[in-house]
Amino acid sequence: MEIGVVGKPNVGKSTLFNALTLMDAAMAPYPFTTLTANRGMAAVRVPCPHVERGSPCTPGNAACRDGIRWVPVRLLDVPGLVPGAHEGRGLGSKFLDELRAADGFVQVVDASGATTSEGTPAPPGSVEPGEEVRWLEEELVAWIAEILGRDFDRHARSVELEGRPVEEFLAERLTGLAIGPTRIAAALRAVPLDRLHPSHWTAADRRAFAQAVLDASKPRLVAANKCDRIDPERAGRLAESLAPLPVVPTAAEAELTLRRAARAGLVEYRPGDAAFRVAPSAALSEPQRRALDGIAALLERWGSTGVQAALERTVFDRLGQIVVFPVEDETRWTDSKGRVLPDAFLVPSGTPARALAYRIHTDLGEHFVRAIDGRTHRALSAEHPLEAGAVVRIAARK
Repeated sequence: MEIGVVGKPNVGKSTLFNALTLMDAAMAPYPFTTLTANRGMAAVRVPCPHVERGSPCTPGNAACRDGIRWVPVRLLDVPGLVPGAHEGRGLGSKFLDELRAADGFVQVVDASGATTSEGTPAPPGSVEPGEEVRWLEEELVAWIAEILGRDFDRHARSVELEGRPVEEFLAERLTGLAIGPTRIAAALRAVPLDRLHPSHWTAADRRAFAQAVLDASKPRLVAANKCDRIDPERAGRLAESLAPLPVVPTAAEAELTLRRAARAGLVEYRPGDAAFRVAPSAALSEPQRRALDGIAALLERWGSTGVQAALERTVFDRLGQIVVFPVEDETRWTDSKGRVLPDAFLVPSGTPARALAYRIHTDLGEHFVRAIDGRTHRALSAEHPLEAGAVVRIAARK
């Protein structure tokens, strides 16, 4: 799974990316600091099942701290997009192409309204953050419509002559965007189009389909960044104006400061927490102490920096993912090496047991016999939907 961090220049995208990944992507208060895409690993939190058993786990792909499992998620920081990006303005077509494989987007906006569409500073409150959400959506829709429309009529006529399903035709055209048939079918249900005669579709029809397929396949969430410069009432008005698109107030700079301070041993802080504690051994300078005092006040006002929440709401709520724990011994919850709950996988909610088997290894999927619930020891059929937090053994023919 990969989440794209998008938005116009100079709103804090790379700061949020660095906070979530603890990498060092370039950051500066001027436009186009990021000129190439950055990739890194972030993580989302779920309770670790080992707590139920009262014995420690042996984490493999996902760290466990204090009973919380940190499941990895790929993150993509794309250079700032400006109006006209789909036409190549500001290297926009190149930057948009970086987003092809992203499963969903976190759009970072300057909630203080102090950054123009080009990323240059402006008086606070002079720019409406909701407008950049709307124009970026238009850019994404135009981008998908342009990919869809390349030599569309000729290919559409061939599909009609061959009697091929329109879903198959559209899936082929959008294959580079990692949009599967299920999402395409959902988009077709959302717009009244002539499925039997795609050659009759107008440019407006293709754009309407592009909008529907964006909504169905690339869910978005807005990170209202720099929330330390506004009050909660203003954030509430922004969220109301963008509904039903979810909005999470964030303070990426504060989150990055806390994570770096925790890594340096200066504070005790877990991402997403509502507070931190200065380490007893920390020798803080006066500027450092003042900065942490300011962050403490921010946390008291907002409840958190919002950064971890923005990622997790994207993964769990917008993309509908759950975490499952495959094992080879459903009684002891171990793998073949005796490690307890070594792996944690993100999968779509409702994923059937056989699909998890394929995710682990192709041979397990092809020779699937049944799955076994590690809690109830009940046998599960190939199509049985897995639940969040499930501990599952896959039984297969040898």
